[in-house]
Amino acid sequence: MRPVARVIAIALLLPLALLARVAGAQAPPPLTREQALAQIGAADAKSRRHAADWLGEVGAMSDAPVLARALRDRDEGVRTMAEASLWQLWSRSGDAQIDAQLQQGIEQMSRRDAQGAIETFTRIIERAPEFAEGWNKRATIYFLVGEYDKSLRDCDEVMRRNPLHFGALAGYGQIYLRLGQQEKALEYFDKALAVNPNMDGVAAMAQELREQIAKRRRDTT
Repeated sequence: MRPVARVIAIALLLPLALLARVAGAQAPPPLTREQALAQIGAADAKSRRHAADWLGEVGAMSDAPVLARALRDRDEGVRTMAEASLWQLWSRSGDAQIDAQLQQGIEQMSRRDAQGAIETFTRIIERAPEFAEGWNKRATIYFLVGEYDKSLRDCDEVMRRNPLHFGALAGYGQIYLRLGQQEKALEYFDKALAVNPNMDGVAAMAQELREQIAKRRRDTT
């Protein structure tokens, strides 16, 4: 038996593993933003991977829809690079001090310093309220400490600023799952997968929920 209740908050957390680049014999040359945007539609997968990778380095928030489309590329490497690059874009505020604070908060989370992380992310939000990732990280830590209402409110703020944020969408699903609202959880898992169909863990949770809901409905008819 694989109870959905054992789900952890992986969808809300910054997927640091995705930020590790695929090792190669020799790194291809860097691209400018304009080159990357042009090359992401190239015919060969190697060029598209390189472009998706570099958009994480040199791209702007306005390039997020381009990377979101690349999440459906036929090449797995392109999809992986596009997901990692989206997280990179979302984690850049445009202010070096705020970005350093964000990293500080992430480190506090990794040390299980929940209160310290909440205080750090709150300072970020107060200083840069339009920076969606500040809200997302505070939503994450609120979830982890069981402050589900606060986490939901912060997820709302994320979506107002970044409607493509599949992490926050999956986060809603995690929260509603903990609140025992299976149909609502499934709704948000499906929304997350509609943006990023590559989240295998979320897809597995959605399928398990779908089966449980269907079984419950059969049993009550």
